[in-house]
Amino acid sequence: MSPPAISLLVCTRDRAHALPALLASIEQAVAAAPEIAVEVVIVDNGSSDATPSVLAAWCAAQCFATRVLREERAGLARARNRGLGVVGGAIVAMTDDDCVLHRDYFTALLRCFAEVMAPAIIGGRILPGNPQDLPVTLKLEDHPMVANPAAFPGGFVMGANLAFTRCVLQRVGPFDERFGAGAPFVAAEDTDFLFRASGQGIVLRYDPRFAVDHHHGRRAIGEETRLLAGYSFGDGALYAKHLLRDRRIWAAILTDIRDLGEDLRRPVTAHRGIRHFYRFRLRHKLRGACAFVVHTLRLALTAHRPAQDDLSHLASPQQR
Repeated sequence: MSPPAISLLVCTRDRAHALPALLASIEQAVAAAPEIAVEVVIVDNGSSDATPSVLAAWCAAQCFATRVLREERAGLARARNRGLGVVGGAIVAMTDDDCVLHRDYFTALLRCFAEVMAPAIIGGRILPGNPQDLPVTLKLEDHPMVANPAAFPGGFVMGANLAFTRCVLQRVGPFDERFGAGAPFVAAEDTDFLFRASGQGIVLRYDPRFAVDHHHGRRAIGEETRLLAGYSFGDGALYAKHLLRDRRIWAAILTDIRDLGEDLRRPVTAHRGIRHFYRFRLRHKLRGACAFVVHTLRLALTAHRPAQDDLSHLASPQQR
């Protein structure tokens, strides 16, 4: 059997209620592109609800290649790395378990990659799935874009609709498991991956032709505020990770400082729970940077601390 053209990777945890919509959309998108060989790899990240049975029943009913893996260690980056270890497609696409693919997803995705040279990373459009949800974690632009390689890529494209040629993995390496949902730094695992890729000269693109609807379910102002705080916290940790090795971080920090003036000149009013958006964002980035430094120092101290047995020669005769 020839390898698939596209591998779709989905990571899920305790979302048995949301999975049927995503799985139905995958079926419809595969059926709409019979000429494209697609495999679907789903990683169950330690679910305790009905997720395993939902996935097993769905996979058994499909005529295209499906595979379910189990990753017990919590963390989106860990789950993604587990799935990326087995994907076989020339193109690897990722979406979230609360998204729904558009019917032409695979056809449009293949068309986008046919127009670029490998290695390539392309993010797709992320539209609101429910008008009652707050307008966050979306990507609405209707025109293609290319990221400035000197700029910080946060928000340019998102992991909820991201695809790349498989050779990118060999160049960039796995996702950093310290970042992302379920990890110490709660976000930015996709931004870190993109930052490392662009640092190696891989062009980051956005193309609205392949799209998903995001049913994220956040409708309370407090939920949105916590989400945005987490995004900035993760970005700040990423700043600290790369601060001494990549000058682009210094440029990003200077941009953040300059943006503080925008709170007076052109204040952001889209987020009702945040009065001074740029100040809010910088404050949480500072929190994330400090947390990363503390986390790294603690790990270093633990690694260099002698084991109890190694100190036995210092004990008094009575203690021995």
